Amino acid sequence: MIKSCRVLAALMLLIIFTLTPAARPFATPATADFSLRSLNGGTVSAGSLRGKVVVLAFGASWLPISRPHAQAVQKVADKYGARGVEVFWVSTDSDSNKSKTYASDDQLREFSRRNGLNVMVLRDPDGVVSKSMGVGEVPAVVIFNREGNMDGAPILGYDPESNLADTLAPRLNKLL
Repeated sequence: MIKSCRVLAALMLLIIFTLTPAARPFATPATADFSLRSLNGGTVSAGSLRGKVVVLAFGASWLPISRPHAQAVQKVADKYGARGVEVFWVSTDSDSNKSKTYASDDQLREFSRRNGLNVMVLRDPDGVVSKSMGVGEVPAVVIFNREGNMDGAPILGYDPESNLADTLAPRLNKLL
């Protein structure tokens, strides 16, 4: 009887873990449909970026690892911008001043200035866009091809000992 209960419990756990989204591999969406507000008040949408290779680098100003990540993202923009790659920093900081992870637009501008980040900063305060792209943690990078499709799975995390431009090079060079 005890052995039967253990087998039944193991089968139930297997079913639960198999059905949860975290257990399934990320399926790259055919196309992305998003609209993000920039710090200058404008909007950047997926449609406005079609025809361009795009890098969206997700981060948060309150997260210590995002500081070197922002600097690495700027190096990617410096290396690939002249080749037509559009690079954006997407802040996942909250825009609600009641949140622990709140950052105003001015605070994000200061974060950018302190870290030498000269790319356009966009906001995804609720994480809706990042989650739709399979980004469950920051920092992360998502690359889009000229047709507006994600090029592979998101690159999650950041190793400050690595060179982000070199890490992205194989994917970006193939799209150019």
